[in-house]
Amino acid sequence: MLKDEYKVYESKMKKSIDSVAADFASVRAGRANASVLDRIMVDYYGSPTPIQQIAAISSPDARTLLISPWDSSALKAIEKAIQNSDLGINPQNDGKALRLGFPQLTEERRKELVKQIHKYAENGKVAVRNIRRDAMEAFKKQEKKSEITEDELKQAEKDLQKLTDESCKALDDLLAKKEKELMAV
Repeated sequence: MLKDEYKVYESKMKKSIDSVAADFASVRAGRANASVLDRIMVDYYGSPTPIQQIAAISSPDARTLLISPWDSSALKAIEKAIQNSDLGINPQNDGKALRLGFPQLTEERRKELVKQIHKYAENGKVAVRNIRRDAMEAFKKQEKKSEITEDELKQAEKDLQKLTDESCKALDDLLAKKEKELMAV
């Protein structure tokens, strides 16, 4: 009976880790990476639309992204959305496509980005701990209602702690990998 409930909490923790990984992907690391555009929405015929749905995104070299909209009337809207985003890059419009040139990161900017990813990782750990707390409360309620025994509750606590530790380690591993990527010159 408890195994099904573990799977629910394990799934929630996995989603928290995936969310942090998505946050990390949106942090630009000095190289051209199309995932930095994932969060940017373009006002396309009155509805917010992700850039990936209205344009082809390619990387002609390591420091440049080329955004070629399928509908050329969307070019100005895409340019405006990128300028209004927190990306910090001004696109060059050649009339048919947009070019995003990614400058080399300064040491100061790298340190700011490392602080930012540490915040993302810490928020992920807080989410994982909150899931553990909710699970423990649910198991304690079951024990009070005599749906599970005290031994089962103790085992559940151990298993949840192990799951929490594994999730936090996965977040630390992601953080170390992204930090190494950011600090590489």
